[in-house]
Amino acid sequence: MEAGSRSIMVPTDAELLQAQADLWRHSLYYLTSMALKCTIELGIPTAIHSHGGVISLQDLVNVLSLPPNKLPFLRRVMRLLVTSGVFAIDSNGEVEAYRLNPLSWLLVDGVVSEEHANQKYFVLATNAQRCIEAALKLADWFKKDMEPPLPSPFEEVHGAPLFDESTPLLDKELDALVNEGCAAHDNLGTDVIIRECVDLFKGLQSLTDCCGGDGKTVRSIIKAFPHIKCTVLDLPRVIEKVPTDSVINFVAGDMFNLVPPAQAVMLKFVLHHWNDEDCIKILAQCKKAIPSREEGGKVIIMEIITDPSLGPVMFEAQLLVDMLMFVNTRGRQRDENDWREIFMKAGFNDYKIVKKLGARGVFEVYP
Repeated sequence: MEAGSRSIMVPTDAELLQAQADLWRHSLYYLTSMALKCTIELGIPTAIHSHGGVISLQDLVNVLSLPPNKLPFLRRVMRLLVTSGVFAIDSNGEVEAYRLNPLSWLLVDGVVSEEHANQKYFVLATNAQRCIEAALKLADWFKKDMEPPLPSPFEEVHGAPLFDESTPLLDKELDALVNEGCAAHDNLGTDVIIRECVDLFKGLQSLTDCCGGDGKTVRSIIKAFPHIKCTVLDLPRVIEKVPTDSVINFVAGDMFNLVPPAQAVMLKFVLHHWNDEDCIKILAQCKKAIPSREEGGKVIIMEIITDPSLGPVMFEAQLLVDMLMFVNTRGRQRDENDWREIFMKAGFNDYKIVKKLGARGVFEVYP
């Protein structure tokens, strides 16, 4: 045997059979996503909720007005999603009954609650045809020699980026779907953050929310802290659709050029859409907009902080969202070291993680 060579461990029969089963799962996970998309388009979560939270398969077919001969096929879809943790099942009686769990509760239409941000548009957007087409071309993207800044696979395939003025020209329906999905994703947990991170806003006199859209987040902040004067900065095409408001100051502009001055600036799930260089430019404008740390100046950042110590399920979810950013934007998810490096390069002197909430974290960054 040559020096430095290593013997190859031949898998056992049991290991090979398990490996094949694992390969099935990894090759076919997309069918779980398609099954989930199917149940949303059929309105199954809402139907279960409207039926008192639990429903038999036969009643589900009747409520949805599906052809009776589709019942055995729907059973197969629901069986997969129960096994995947999307729905729960009661098997105590003679008839199996499906019920909602916390995941499928997020997909119910018509629930009026501050704690409920319907996530169906996030599912529909991430599984939209054009996004899937971009993912199917990953190998081609890697092989192609391109000049920086590198376009996303989505931009390379379709000739237009997401979240851009040109996106509606590419696909108006997709643009609306992606914006709905992004808003749903970003707004979930706002009230939890306000409750869990009271000191984050205590003592603030003014706040600018960058890319704040229709102002939903700052409305929640104002409700808890009425004395804070809030400004929402977003692109003109966003602000022009927002009704006039006497409580919130809406400003049409570009955070790369100017951020309206305030004691604190907030970036809520904004930076993960951008590459490191653009994040530094955005944060540099935020730094110009706030006073010194001694005067209460800070930037509040809410983002995913990738961390394997959260456990394999949560960490995998973070990495999947990172892949979502890679395929569809020029951004990425980052760990604490990545964030620290960006903060320092943007000219900030210090930061702290105020709270970690699930996959997300809340930063205070100080000039």
